Amino acid sequence: MQDGFGNIRNDLLAGLVVALALIPEAIAFSIIAGVDPKVGLYASFCIAVTTAFLGGRPAMISAATGAMALVMVTLVKEHGLQYLLAATVLTGLLQIVAGWVRLGALMRFVSRSVVTGFVNALAILIFMAQLPELIDVTWHVYAMTAAGLAIIYGLPYVTTAIPSPLVTIVVLTAVAVFFGLEIRTVGDMGTLPDSLPVFLLPEVPLNLDTLAIIFPYAATLTVVGLLESLMTATIVDDLTDTKSDKNRECLGQGAANIVSGFLGGMAGCAMIGQSVINVKSGGRGRLSTLCAGVFLLIMVVFLGDWVGQIPMAALVAVMIMVSLGTFSWQSVRDLRTHPKSSSAVMLATVAVTVATHDLAQGVLTGVLLSGFFFAHKVGQILVVRSQAAPDGRLRAYTVRGQVFFASADRFINAFDYKEVIEGVHIDVSRAHFWDITAVSALDKVVLKFRREGTEVEVVGLNEASATLVDRFALHDKDDADDLLIAH
Repeated sequence: MQDGFGNIRNDLLAGLVVALALIPEAIAFSIIAGVDPKVGLYASFCIAVTTAFLGGRPAMISAATGAMALVMVTLVKEHGLQYLLAATVLTGLLQIVAGWVRLGALMRFVSRSVVTGFVNALAILIFMAQLPELIDVTWHVYAMTAAGLAIIYGLPYVTTAIPSPLVTIVVLTAVAVFFGLEIRTVGDMGTLPDSLPVFLLPEVPLNLDTLAIIFPYAATLTVVGLLESLMTATIVDDLTDTKSDKNRECLGQGAANIVSGFLGGMAGCAMIGQSVINVKSGGRGRLSTLCAGVFLLIMVVFLGDWVGQIPMAALVAVMIMVSLGTFSWQSVRDLRTHPKSSSAVMLATVAVTVATHDLAQGVLTGVLLSGFFFAHKVGQILVVRSQAAPDGRLRAYTVRGQVFFASADRFINAFDYKEVIEGVHIDVSRAHFWDITAVSALDKVVLKFRREGTEVEVVGLNEASATLVDRFALHDKDDADDLLIAH
């Protein structure tokens, strides 16, 4: 159903709403990157249409984005548009490689707290991006924005036949034109293109010097683009209660950026704001994404005079709706009941993302914190119990839990090396040794006992732990004497 035509009417209408919302953002992102508005508009068309066929997440909208535009600024300033187009093509190739090696599976390591923080941060950034349109303006803008929000939230109580954001844009445009209101419009943001994109090869030297210039930017664009796309895919999965193919999404994003680069567009990725608009407007299939790209091109090339009259206040109202609907209000209430570590991860992701305006840095911070808290928590689940033999000559230790870098010190410190006994029996049948740090810890324990003249017997290693210990442990090898002297 998602790949077919089971939702034609809603997909068409949702695609039209998204196309209208894409235009000012594509222009704005072009300005951020320091290129002509048509570069962002062509990119949005190419990427949306390509991912509609090749992407792994139906109903998700991909286009030119602010996160990607910020990465391009220095490249465009120092080397110009042609190098940006070359970097865009290289970005696509790197993303295809990521899809081939199945990097989409890395989303398994992104915790729910990070996803929630990502969503909340993006909602805040979307709202903040609307503030320039609401500062130092006439009362007409506030009135139009308020009217737009009233239509968006009020119309569904009357009818859901037509998406309320579409009605908002049409009605407010008609009002602005009829009364001749002097307010900022889409046309004020930049000149809309009047021709279709054409195939072209980036005019750059094909040598290692060019590669040295564009590769760092392409690598960064690859990471940022895939991260934002895969996170957005996860969010749309939740909104629609369906699954997506993350590895196919990597391939689709890569192909889209290659097409964009060869048709004069900048690199892009998934857009959570427009994806939410699409889903909330009824879009569920690939047709909605395709229509968004096609309608965008038709409107800017053939209906530019009409589109240019859309008041920005109407689009601001739509984006405010998106930010309010995207923000997870439940997560604020959950701060009191959820574990402190989960709340800290969520808040850190929000804080870093909002402070840097870099989604990659925010998500990376959240993932690292999640890993730290997880390792700390698992590291505490280690118990070492002991029991002396009746004659006092032997002591049996029983180890339960996970031994790895975070719990290695606890493991080492759990033994009494100064006790005067003949031998020690260490049962690790209920423990698992995960890494070289754990093996090194076992070495230290055995050698410390030997240094005190105590015989040591380690029993119960499971197959995986035994393989690791046999390969890397030193306490039963010739190097043990050197290690013993070192300790």
